[in-house]
Amino acid sequence: MATDIKSALDDLIFNPGISVDEAIDKHFSDNYRQRTNRQWDDRNTFAAHITHLRRVVADGSITVHEELVAGHLYADRHTVTIEKKDGGRVVTEVYLFGEHAPDGRFQRVEELTLLISGNKEDAKLGNAR
Repeated sequence: MATDIKSALDDLIFNPGISVDEAIDKHFSDNYRQRTNRQWDDRNTFAAHITHLRRVVADGSITVHEELVAGHLYADRHTVTIEKKDGGRVVTEVYLFGEHAPDGRFQRVEELTLLISGNKEDAKLGNAR
């Protein structure tokens, strides 16, 4: 069965019982690429991004509003709500288009983020390292 963005983000960001490397291996192919707000990252850069988020994020949740799977293609619109360790709260809406590898893990994700609430600097969380 193919992975979905909620399962992937829960493991990546909100599940301290699984390492970043384990979460990435579980949900993302070896040749994974991601573009967020015009910036392309390979799997290693993506891992650095997730490691940074784990240092910043205390808790949070993912709400998937719409999701579409057509063969190996995946699309969704979801909201990420983050409670930061510094006490701040961030809500971001994400528009995502992706592709699953034959094994069901994400091979490619392209997304645009829209800051709903939080400070101006929080708009950069989607690319932070």
